[in-house]
Amino acid sequence: MDLFEAGEIVRTRGLRGCLKVLSYLEAGRKVLPCNVIYIESGPDQRQPYELKKIELAGRAFFIELKDIQDVESAKPLIGRKVYFPKDILEKLPEGEYYRHDIVGMNVYTGEDQFIGVIESIFSTGSNDVYVCKSAGREILLPAVSDFIKRIDVDERRMTVVIPEGL
Repeated sequence: MDLFEAGEIVRTRGLRGCLKVLSYLEAGRKVLPCNVIYIESGPDQRQPYELKKIELAGRAFFIELKDIQDVESAKPLIGRKVYFPKDILEKLPEGEYYRHDIVGMNVYTGEDQFIGVIESIFSTGSNDVYVCKSAGREILLPAVSDFIKRIDVDERRMTVVIPEGL
């Protein structure tokens, strides 16, 4: 099954095992209903959990899982990543991308020179910034059209103009 990283469990809520997940999705982004989610259980391992309830709350969401009935069984899940099936995501308009579409993408200049791989994304408030790494070097690329010229999700390739001084 094709999964995407949707967030990280940051704490419990209440005594019945409800979990708060810090969401990696844009606030207000819609996801289609699903019955099963996956939680990190080890390096490159994900365990399925039947979802009883999900409640969106700004940049977070709260989940209740069928097999987690109390706070003591929920606590070991704190700090773990949460994954959803990709097919529950709404289709985005042209020119918009999900985080999982960008992270891991190979970055090239317009002259086809390899720059590195997008390792992470962070937000500055006005725009996102892509963290591109290669051979111990890190380049911060503002996610604006002045620098990002082309994104091809199918080829996992981004074409950029490197800002002056980098």
